[in-house]
Amino acid sequence: MPHSPFPTPGFIELSLSLRADQQESVEAALEDVGALAVTLLDADADTSNEQAILEPGVGETPLWSQIVLTALFEADTDRSGLLLVLAELLPDLDPAQITFREVADQDWTRVWMDQFKPMQFGRRLWVYPWNIEPPQSADNVFIRLDPGLAFGTGTHPTTALCLEWLDRMDLAGKFIIDYGCGSGILAIAAALLGASQVQGVDNDPQAIESSLSNAMRNGVAERISLHLPGAEDPAPVDLLVANILAGPLHTLAPVFAARLKPGGRMALSGILHGQHVELLERYAEWFDDLVVSQRDDWVRIEGIRAGNREWRVGNS
Repeated sequence: MPHSPFPTPGFIELSLSLRADQQESVEAALEDVGALAVTLLDADADTSNEQAILEPGVGETPLWSQIVLTALFEADTDRSGLLLVLAELLPDLDPAQITFREVADQDWTRVWMDQFKPMQFGRRLWVYPWNIEPPQSADNVFIRLDPGLAFGTGTHPTTALCLEWLDRMDLAGKFIIDYGCGSGILAIAAALLGASQVQGVDNDPQAIESSLSNAMRNGVAERISLHLPGAEDPAPVDLLVANILAGPLHTLAPVFAARLKPGGRMALSGILHGQHVELLERYAEWFDDLVVSQRDDWVRIEGIRAGNREWRVGNS
């Protein structure tokens, strides 16, 4: 994902479309040959609206079947060498699908700013890019994000569903875990909405870096602890939010059940409509009052930790 500041005054940007199952190997190869930043966008997004910026799950591939990948390189990078690398990785790729353009230093930041506008979630929660000053308001809560570091900005329906859930929860003085924290947007929202302690967990060190930077920008770093999976404090929490994917959500069900206090609330997203049926059956073993909400093709499941059931952490 993007980092700033960059070391040179100008850049070239490579862009191509690919399948989700190609993303990991292509991104790794581009980084090996010197990519300064790799950005993933939903190829099927309505170009008349903001495109959804990738918020990856824990150890998972992207949420979309088709991706537009852009990679930023220093201005003197050998373009023919980059094309040779991609030809080896994707021999069936039409070279005409790969495009280059020159990008001025200030233009790269502007691309992100143009995609990232203030957005409202629920009654009082807003997400603002760091360069736009929010209005003074006693009734609203503002998250400030750096688009150059954010894995997720709220544009994707799964993130929006989780932000809206947090907005209507009573978080004052609560202990919360954000599993698969990405940019830290959900952890930061929880802290700004009154949580006294928030854990962010992600298996990507870049996500931890992004979350820390954004937490510091929002003045809540002292209430947010960030961890790789298994390194976090195992103490029971009051609320849990996990915006990952259906596969890991199924696997992690007993772990989440053990982390939540009886009566604690959870919200799960990153779930395509249809996948929720199996997850409802899975989580019914530990959770009551399971409710499904849908946005476009995506689903949020919320529920309450049952107080009279065995904590079977060893289940899989």
